[in-house]
Amino acid sequence: MTDVKPETSLNAPDEQPVVRVIAMPADTNPEGDIFGGWLLAQMDLAGATPAFNIAHGRCATIAVDAMVFHQPVSVGDEVSIYARVIRTGRTSIRVHVEAWRRARAASEVSRVTEGVFTYVAIDADRKPRPLPGQA
Repeated sequence: MTDVKPETSLNAPDEQPVVRVIAMPADTNPEGDIFGGWLLAQMDLAGATPAFNIAHGRCATIAVDAMVFHQPVSVGDEVSIYARVIRTGRTSIRVHVEAWRRARAASEVSRVTEGVFTYVAIDADRKPRPLPGQA
């Protein structure tokens, strides 16, 4: 099992984001902020990317832990999502995912959300399967 601790830096990660998207009016809650479920879905997609690469195939999201919404996202914000594998097991992959926002007219970024997503490699019957090299 490989274990890596998530970073708690206040600066955006140095690597390229896995997902970059603009928050749109259709993604808002009744108060006009971007709906947390939309952001969670974007983060799940981003976290799945390194999980699929490690699993060499299909994975299922089985858990989301330590989810924290630090700040709201507004319509028009550019949202960049970073994903980093923090642990692998026999069939599972844990990924630390952070979402950062940049307002349209600004250059500074701020972390808005982070969480740890757990994926399990699955076979054609949707049953857990060992990760490559873990048989």
